[in-house]
Amino acid sequence: MSDTEIPLARKNQKSPDAFRTISEVAEELDVPQHVLRFWETKFTVVKPLKRGGGRRYYRPADVELIRGIRDLLYTHGFTIKGAQKLLKEQGGKIENIEALAPKKAAQATPLAAEPLENAPSFTPEDEPDPEADSARSSDKFEEGLRNALKDLKELRALLEG
Repeated sequence: MSDTEIPLARKNQKSPDAFRTISEVAEELDVPQHVLRFWETKFTVVKPLKRGGGRRYYRPADVELIRGIRDLLYTHGFTIKGAQKLLKEQGGKIENIEALAPKKAAQATPLAAEPLENAPSFTPEDEPDPEADSARSSDKFEEGLRNALKDLKELRALLEG
């Protein structure tokens, strides 16, 4: 069978063990190329081979690792620092992400976890008057700073004492 007789779909498909370019990885994982380059700087375990001209080639293991990072960040809501910590704890591998999701969700605090009945209410009258006397505003600001300084000094005394 000659090259022209190979079906188009099979001709464009790479072996699962083949190295991938950054554009192929970006397309496969639905992540922009610049994000992949950024993740290389944040996750030191992501190390594609670089050939002449700085062209990146990702091994199948690199692609799986990046897929795991993407899932941690985009699906499970990890921060970059959280994902870095997890990678460090797991020795540079992402294993059993699904088991981590409930743990992560349990650690998260819902936004409305506490009742708001004691929260201060805001009314339009509370809004500052744009034509208020600037001297009066300045005096209030200074008073606030003095109170903050006093509080800080009290805290320092507690910590030192």
